Amino acid sequence: MANRHRGEISAELGGRQYTLCLTLGALAELEDAFGAGDLVELARRFEEGRLSARDLIIILGCGLRGGGSPLTNDEVAGLCVPEGLHGFVRIAAALLAAAFGAPPDEDTTALPPGPQGA
Repeated sequence: MANRHRGEISAELGGRQYTLCLTLGALAELEDAFGAGDLVELARRFEEGRLSARDLIIILGCGLRGGGSPLTNDEVAGLCVPEGLHGFVRIAAALLAAAFGAPPDEDTTALPPGPQGA
């Protein structure tokens, strides 16, 4: 079960529930993957809201490994989620919000609602 006070979220990937967390090591992995010099630069990159499929794989892979799952990015790339692409984006958004400053009273363990009408 995800602990929101530690920045964890729960998500279904490939038909299985996982805990994802952007630990300090996972954040360092993201900095390296995106060529960011520091956490501020990394946060700014995500604030732009432009993510490629490759970005989603990296973010989710880092979060899964930070949450204790040994999945590689290649394995993450082969997973399916409910809601398809929207599901991947929602999981990544919830994970980034948990790591980069969702207010402490906000429940970051639950995924944000999907697009309206979806």
